[in-house]
Amino acid sequence: MKIIILGAGQVGGTLAENLASEDNDITVVDTDSGRLRELQDRLDIRTIEGKASYPSVLDQAGAQDADMLIAVTNSDEVNMIACQIGQTLFNTPTKIARVREHDYLNKNQKIFGEKGIPIDVRISPELLVTKHIKRLIQHPGALQVLDFADGKAQLVAVKAYYGGPLVGREISYLRAHMPNVDTRVAAIFRSGSPIIPQGDTVIEADDEVFFIAARKDIRAVMSELRRLDNPYKRILIAGGGNIGARLAESIEDDFQVKIIERNIKRCNHLARNLDNTIVLQGSASDRELLIEENIEDTDVFCALTNDDEANIMASMLAKRQGARTVMTLINNPAYVDLVQGGAIDIAISPQQTTIGALLTHVRRGDVVAVHSLRRGAAEALEAVAHGDKSSSKVVGKTIEEINLPPGTTIGAIVRNDEVLIAHDDVVVESGDHVILFLVDKRRINDVERLFQVGLTFF
Repeated sequence: MKIIILGAGQVGGTLAENLASEDNDITVVDTDSGRLRELQDRLDIRTIEGKASYPSVLDQAGAQDADMLIAVTNSDEVNMIACQIGQTLFNTPTKIARVREHDYLNKNQKIFGEKGIPIDVRISPELLVTKHIKRLIQHPGALQVLDFADGKAQLVAVKAYYGGPLVGREISYLRAHMPNVDTRVAAIFRSGSPIIPQGDTVIEADDEVFFIAARKDIRAVMSELRRLDNPYKRILIAGGGNIGARLAESIEDDFQVKIIERNIKRCNHLARNLDNTIVLQGSASDRELLIEENIEDTDVFCALTNDDEANIMASMLAKRQGARTVMTLINNPAYVDLVQGGAIDIAISPQQTTIGALLTHVRRGDVVAVHSLRRGAAEALEAVAHGDKSSSKVVGKTIEEINLPPGTTIGAIVRNDEVLIAHDDVVVESGDHVILFLVDKRRINDVERLFQVGLTFF
């Protein structure tokens, strides 16, 4: 596909890196010549320096024959105007825009409706990150929780601990030990390297294990891999910005929530708009304040300010003072692997969360969900099977018969409301939602072709 990416920041750059490696024709537009030069030096892409919303710049970028326009600059207004011009002047088929401002999203139907700004897909990073953190809070001990088929099936990553019933045993033991719970281990990361699991693969302590199961069975499977954590009750949020406020609003009816916010005006705003959340004015790095608010009894400390360094320091302090689990928002991808696993239990990258949502709409074939895993090292996707035996490479075949690319596994199939774990004898039917796990992202084009009706595979 010919894709124009407007904005060469963390999201735009990471997206360009993902797509350029998959034989797409990529052009990146930005006003920062240094950033463009850096991307061009390491990626096979074209770059244009200029204002992303200017018609002349879009024309120079090749908008007249582009398949897709992805506007992810730091300005909502530039993103929206660029999509409008892409439609009006160039009739670009697909237009995707990052829109952050809550005020725009509140008037969603009127602004972006049939007669409004022509944006086919709107991406809100704050909303995506909020949902991501909420799922982690709902599943104590999980490193990542991903929904498929409207949440009917979930892919969960956990770290295997000494003492877990499955640690030191072959994966095949799981089925014998839990005959009433169906699950599949989709992948294992050991010392940062992926392992495609077989029945005789032995799970070791400290392995990062990705398994898939029906939502109702997730907690039971987690208990086999690690000591099952007690449900969280008390949540302390550092930072009352968009993400902190949205998270508090979404969980305050089910948890005891406090927010620490430095700005007094923002505190007043939060106090007016949140019903069951205690709002505290101060610094999350204030040791005395944390002690006063019983940090040692806090189940989850979430550092969600816009300052990476402030988040890291506040998180380390909270952990040292006794917080049970620490989750930290990290905007700089270079920091994520450095800090996770020590004082910080889970480092959350908004870029990787956003990339998954963007890739959902870029993937060919009927791909309805894409999730970036382990900071982009792997990918999980949900594709819908169509056709029949004569037109499809998957319909009418058992899992064992499907010619999957190397490094690819099928974890589960969702058929109507039923979750079928992908054992070798399961037959794929038209309309099935097939959930796949890829540790070799170079094979993504092969997987896409697998789910395109009437196309020859390989």
